[in-house]
Amino acid sequence: MNRLFYFIKPLIPRAVQLEIRRRLAATKRKRCNDIWPIDLSAAAPPAGWRCWPEGKRFALVLSHDVDTDVGVKKVKQLAEIMSGLGLRSSFNFVPERYAITEKLRQYLVENGFEIGVHGLVHDGKLFSSRQVFENRAKRINYYLKQWNAVGFHAPSMHRNMKWIHEFHIEYSKSTFDTDPFEPQPDGIRTIFPVFFPTHSSNGGYVELPYTLPQDHALFIIMRERDISIWKKKLDWVATRGGMALLNTHPDYMNFSQKRLPLEEYPVSYYTAFLEYIQTKYRDQYWHVLPREMARFWRQTMVFSESMQPDGEAD
Repeated sequence: MNRLFYFIKPLIPRAVQLEIRRRLAATKRKRCNDIWPIDLSAAAPPAGWRCWPEGKRFALVLSHDVDTDVGVKKVKQLAEIMSGLGLRSSFNFVPERYAITEKLRQYLVENGFEIGVHGLVHDGKLFSSRQVFENRAKRINYYLKQWNAVGFHAPSMHRNMKWIHEFHIEYSKSTFDTDPFEPQPDGIRTIFPVFFPTHSSNGGYVELPYTLPQDHALFIIMRERDISIWKKKLDWVATRGGMALLNTHPDYMNFSQKRLPLEEYPVSYYTAFLEYIQTKYRDQYWHVLPREMARFWRQTMVFSESMQPDGEAD
């Protein structure tokens, strides 16, 4: 069904696509109240887990997938908002869908942000066949090297966790704790990072599942008009001591006070949520970039397991 959808997608007007998705989401939402936005089974910490650095209550990771050239034009505005709040995040670009200047990437890195690779062309076909994947993986690895990036962000959360090993990465963001509205709805069912080992030279990669609903689904598809769901999910993750990972898109943020276009929501929703975190949980969260989270997880969880005596680690 996914392959068929992406084959005919260019022929369907965007407004029609959105209306179809809205109706499907409304129907599914009624059936998924027990696992969305909170799946209670995702709260269990991994074996050997102790605590976050500095004794923090929970971890906070922020990222932005830039889907289109419209989003590229808003990147600097969003980065300025983040800097003004004293927060950092990753900006993840689609290298062969639009132009990304070296000047923009340099600006982000110099201001404390991270660069990631968000697929190759964002057409839903990356994992459609082994041949397509292998051809594109070479290009993706090229951009990872050129941009000095260590993270891969799956477009539309299409994924094959075994194939992802072929990217030269330290971490991936290709799944979620629970999100029945995605094309591949089977989540990883944890609010903690997960290490995927391999026999390749890097030994594996860390999967960073997003644990708060994505903005497009929440405000464009479901047409929510406040941030109550974000707050509810964050409070739950904080109580369970997990990783609050929020992925948003500058493409769909409206930075003006003008009438909202078809596929945008007020950027004030996002800033209000960030201020909510900083106010309610001041000094209680460990805020890091995705790459820093991945390195922490590898060093503390994976390395400690590998050092267990008598081959106790998997």
